[in-house]
Amino acid sequence: MSQKGDRTMCEKTDTGEEDGQIALCSAGVEFYRTAVARGKRARDGAPRCLSALGLLAPAVDDPRSVVPVPPEVATAALTHPLEQRILEQQRAMTAVHETMAQVESCYRDLRRQDSGVVQRLTGASVITSAIDEAARSAQHESLTAHPGGGRPEHLLAEALPIALAARSRGINQRTLYQHTVRSHGPTLDYIKAVTEVGVQVRTVDEVFDRLLIYDRCVAFIPDKEKEHRNHALRVTDPGVVQFLVSVFEHTWERAEPIVYEHDQQRPRLLTDETRLRVLRLMVDGYTDAAIAGRLGMSTRSVASHLKKVADQLGSNSRAQLAYLTAQSGLLDDAPPPPCRRRHTPD
Repeated sequence: MSQKGDRTMCEKTDTGEEDGQIALCSAGVEFYRTAVARGKRARDGAPRCLSALGLLAPAVDDPRSVVPVPPEVATAALTHPLEQRILEQQRAMTAVHETMAQVESCYRDLRRQDSGVVQRLTGASVITSAIDEAARSAQHESLTAHPGGGRPEHLLAEALPIALAARSRGINQRTLYQHTVRSHGPTLDYIKAVTEVGVQVRTVDEVFDRLLIYDRCVAFIPDKEKEHRNHALRVTDPGVVQFLVSVFEHTWERAEPIVYEHDQQRPRLLTDETRLRVLRLMVDGYTDAAIAGRLGMSTRSVASHLKKVADQLGSNSRAQLAYLTAQSGLLDDAPPPPCRRRHTPD
């Protein structure tokens, strides 16, 4: 191969300059081998990867020639700046730990009113970081409840790789949604992806507040003392966490599994169950907006359910609809929630 060909190969394929690294091309290896055997070689035609790696140096007695540099010498020259940067980063990390140690005791003292088992989290980024840490640290199980109907697509996109990674680590995952997610495309796509790898998902007609539990050791719940959504409580008290687990288990037992039939693109909608729940809440005096908030649907959907029943019963007003519904026996004849065996984690 000509010297021009060697240089072209090196420049086009092997230098790896785009990622900040220089690779040794085959022409460079052969050139270096010859230089070592002869003691020196003409500078012209030397692949530039050799110079970039410090494997060639100008000959003292002949400026038109180059001599080979021992690999250990070239290695030391290349790695010294890297070692310096690593050392600087280690010093920076040590400084961060030392700084945080100065305020750690102060933070603990000011949080003693929480008895060390309830921690208030404020801000979306803080809450997300705490939840991500708990999820990554989980060894056995995660229990999650997401009320409010279909979830935003950007949250589903963020949650999917986390759920799949946890499942690959053998984490048992169970998730509760409300029945209304059965008609929400993006949430259904997410559910289909996670159930295919073994995540269990069920829906209920009404669910409690958002709840996340990891390894039955730490739980995250909304902070009801704060009106803004960017407030949460991290709970580690064993008694409280176990209570939250029992609440989750009770709801799980009466929830309906989401099952994808081979000949269907969507799971069963459970329209009748949802409509009965709307009727129950309407008879109990809830407004359309309150019903929508509790069942995770739009007020338009609530109104649609009520209109269909009103047309069926011949009602002309909300009060009359409540009366006719109670008299019709629709709610009395509704089947009770199915009883299931209590789930035992692996």
